[in-house]
Amino acid sequence: MTTGLLIVVLASIFVGALAQRIAGLGFALLISPFLVIILGAHAGVLMVNVCGLVSSLLIMFRVWKDVDWSMYRWLTLPAVIGSIPASIAAVYLPAAPMAVIVGAIVLVALGASLILARNSVVVTGNPAKAVAGFASGVTNAVAGVGGPAVSAYAVMARWPQRPFAATLQPFFVTIAIVTLSVKLSMDPGQMPPFSVLAWVLIGVMIIGGIYAGEVLQKHIRDDHVRFAVIVIAFLGAGTAMAKGIVDLMA
Repeated sequence: MTTGLLIVVLASIFVGALAQRIAGLGFALLISPFLVIILGAHAGVLMVNVCGLVSSLLIMFRVWKDVDWSMYRWLTLPAVIGSIPASIAAVYLPAAPMAVIVGAIVLVALGASLILARNSVVVTGNPAKAVAGFASGVTNAVAGVGGPAVSAYAVMARWPQRPFAATLQPFFVTIAIVTLSVKLSMDPGQMPPFSVLAWVLIGVMIIGGIYAGEVLQKHIRDDHVRFAVIVIAFLGAGTAMAKGIVDLMA
């Protein structure tokens, strides 16, 4: 990888970690399409899983007291059930269709979230939690994007932002561990061949983004952050999808 591409990767990771700390999600939405373009479909999604695991793990200890553990359990078990077969399938998907799937999932998820944000529907009960968790596990394994499904549930269930953002962190940690374990046990060669220095810089960007998010959290409204995440994610997803379609046609 060239120095220029590495800088783009590092910048994307920094901004993703910043958004994750402020809004509770947004990391994968922001960086998944761009990493798929830069690293390729399989390595890009795996990289999102790795970075998402690290960022959520670091944030989790900062928001531990606000985690709703009952909600975590209802979301996580179905997510694990969905992520295992989806992780296996993702290993065998060709790169070009995988890029199209990543872009399409992000675009559909973003569109659905915008519609739901203006919807007066209210959902209750544990089955809705289970469905959201299962869908999140599948999309996280295939596209590295697990947030939209649980975000849609949070909107329709009127789940307050603070416990929602906190509970997502151990949830993301768990499904990332499961997904990475399955994928790397089947194909260890998927891991991007970064140098030790590059991995150190990636870790620094994640920590720096989380710290910057904590500082900015006091001055920036959550809805402004989410709007910025949506705009950037739309651009990245559209680009990734277009690249995948061009590769398929070639």
